[in-house]
Amino acid sequence: MTARLPPAPEFGAPLPLRAAPEVLDFLALRRSTSAVTLGEPAPPPDALEELLRLAARAPDHGKLSPWRFIILEGEAKSRFAARLEALAEGRGDATAAAKLAKLRIPPLAVVVVSSPKPAQIPEWEQLLSAGAVCANLLNAVLALGYGANWITDWYSYDAEAVAILGLGERERVAAFMLIGTPREAPLERERPDPAALTTRWTG
Repeated sequence: MTARLPPAPEFGAPLPLRAAPEVLDFLALRRSTSAVTLGEPAPPPDALEELLRLAARAPDHGKLSPWRFIILEGEAKSRFAARLEALAEGRGDATAAAKLAKLRIPPLAVVVVSSPKPAQIPEWEQLLSAGAVCANLLNAVLALGYGANWITDWYSYDAEAVAILGLGERERVAAFMLIGTPREAPLERERPDPAALTTRWTG
């Protein structure tokens, strides 16, 4: 499925704020989907292009775009998973090999790579921007009617695994966004009580 989205606005175009109660309804009920329940179809190429455009509309102090995307799909995704499996098995790590099911089963993965730039903007803020991109992408996929799960696992942090992806020295995996069509509805999970996590500073 695809969505009829507005075209990307031109630089400097006014973007008046408007209430969007349908967005609040979505956020009130949004739920990530278990990766192992995700099957075909994945979003088609034109929809994926739009999803990445929406993901990139994230807060980005300094307009640095300190992140990038790597798409894993089809045979290339299978080859990537096979190389990770060989890596795990070469170390005799059956647990790590078994964890690859979450990566293998969904038809599409988008790796969001945090790629901080040398700049006056603190690296911490650039890392937060990558996280905002991940949240945008996750919610955009769900809003389009597909399922998605934001994961990191051992292959997000393992030096040899990220070398297979071609990450640079300062780059890190912010997310493997696993995407497909859910075969079953996700169940609501326990949520935190915001009141228990909130204080008011009074000086």
